[in-house]
Amino acid sequence: MKRKLNKKNNRSFSTMEPTNLPLFYKKPVALNSENHSAVTIAKSTNGFTFAAGAHNVIIAGIEFYEACREYPIVFTAQGADKIIPVALLGVEAQENLFVDSSNGVWLGNYIPAYVRRYPFINSEGEDQKSVVFIDEEYDGINKDGGQSLFENGEPTEYLKQAMALLEDYYGQMKSTEALSQHLKQLDLFKSMDANIQLTDGRSFNLKGLLVVDEEKLQRLEKNLVDELFRTGILGLVYAHLISLKNISRLMELKAARQ
Repeated sequence: MKRKLNKKNNRSFSTMEPTNLPLFYKKPVALNSENHSAVTIAKSTNGFTFAAGAHNVIIAGIEFYEACREYPIVFTAQGADKIIPVALLGVEAQENLFVDSSNGVWLGNYIPAYVRRYPFINSEGEDQKSVVFIDEEYDGINKDGGQSLFENGEPTEYLKQAMALLEDYYGQMKSTEALSQHLKQLDLFKSMDANIQLTDGRSFNLKGLLVVDEEKLQRLEKNLVDELFRTGILGLVYAHLISLKNISRLMELKAARQ
């Protein structure tokens, strides 16, 4: 899918619908070489506080091997037909245990791409091309030491790198959706509730999670298992299953946060 910058203020996709904004984004507007010619982007002085209220984030299959070392990776149903993988970041709504509430520092070694791409995001326009947006509520806009987005009407190297990340993430998520759909067609998902009990008496119940049923996986016909192996899906499935042990880490982080 080709990337596209909104050269003109096309009303059909100049802003995203405010009632259906993606996680983190408060005022995403299509990047425009005229309207944003003088805009600069700096690192937020508040770190990752923009993600402090996210108890999970969408994660791409290609990220499983890194993410499984730190986060529980589970699947969630999005409507009747769509299933997506997410990294669990907390045990309560509006709580991210991997963001230090005092300084915004990310406490994990691997930062999911969904988080890293902020304040940029892309979406398909009416011509099916990818339109690049920026969250104008991002607190690093037009701060000292910021990176320019445009030079002589063309994207700077900084913006090109951001756009490359968006394009790669978009493509990876398409592949991940296909992965999830294939697992669903094989009837490999089962529901899981995680009951978390802390030593101080607090308890939390994570409901509505989907995980791969390892017993069903082991009963698959050999030709289906071989296909999962050849396509790389089998390795991702076991990365997902291994990651479930990280629920204990969520317990530790929650216990340390009063």
